[in-house]
Amino acid sequence: MAGAAALTSAGILPRTSLADWRPSATIRGSVPAPAGGSSDVMGRYLAAHLQTAWGQSAVVENRSGGGGTIGASEVVRSAGDGQTILIGNPGPNAIAYSIFKNMTYKAEQLQAVSNMIRIPNIVSAHPAAGVKSIGDLIAFLKANPDKLTYGSSGVGQSPHLTGAWFLQLTGLKMTHVPYRGAGPALQAALAGNVQILFDNLYPSLPQVLDGKLTGLAVTTPERSASAPDLPTMRESAAELARFDVSSWFGVFLPKTCPGEIVEALNQQVKLMLEREDIKKNIAAMGARPDYGTPQQFSDFVAAETTKFASIIDREGLHLDVQ
Repeated sequence: MAGAAALTSAGILPRTSLADWRPSATIRGSVPAPAGGSSDVMGRYLAAHLQTAWGQSAVVENRSGGGGTIGASEVVRSAGDGQTILIGNPGPNAIAYSIFKNMTYKAEQLQAVSNMIRIPNIVSAHPAAGVKSIGDLIAFLKANPDKLTYGSSGVGQSPHLTGAWFLQLTGLKMTHVPYRGAGPALQAALAGNVQILFDNLYPSLPQVLDGKLTGLAVTTPERSASAPDLPTMRESAAELARFDVSSWFGVFLPKTCPGEIVEALNQQVKLMLEREDIKKNIAAMGARPDYGTPQQFSDFVAAETTKFASIIDREGLHLDVQ
């Protein structure tokens, strides 16, 4: 069967069918985040699927740091032979281009293959705040400017930008308190050190279901199957009619990868997401499958990059990669 090297030859070769292409060496799934998070989980699901489907060893390598840009930059520099795959997310693949002044790669050096899942962010409140809905929060902030604080997992992270966009669209103010990760932010909210928390759906949702936090809304256009009683931001206020923020986890390859490899990997992502065991595992994460063609995913990522660039510019957030 034709290996990756053959696919990079001149155009005199006939187009390789999706069924024919196979990697010729170990597949490396680069996860630009620590072990245990959603990026890592999806990377391991994909690696296991590809190992079975393609009959080639597949490993996951965690390369955290720099808001995910360290792991992404390694994929950019890798050979375009289909052996190295990036499990991307909004940090290194949409937010980083606007927030970091010293980026080591450009968006056009990667090509989108397919998204895998989307997970809503969630807005919650400490019960003592007396805020039971987004409408309540807006009314309180209008009457009491700067009286509330909101926590997030860190400056420039998706939950922080969720809160920033909410305030931009409503013209209101809250003081942002960034923490070093989702865990410390959640603990601060549970202790009442911040009144409002913008977070990924997990780990906050169990605390909402237990009554330790009051759920106000999810941030995707549709309600979450994991919390169907929680309204969306769009439902909650006219100013938020176009609100749409999620944590998404998709697949990218170096731009130098031939189209045949991109299409073959896209097909395998689709097949993985159609498996009943994977559907069940994804649902348990509070996520929904979000397969798309390379063009659909590319268009989605471009729109996400534009959206976050606008939020970041209005906030004046410009950092250096650490």
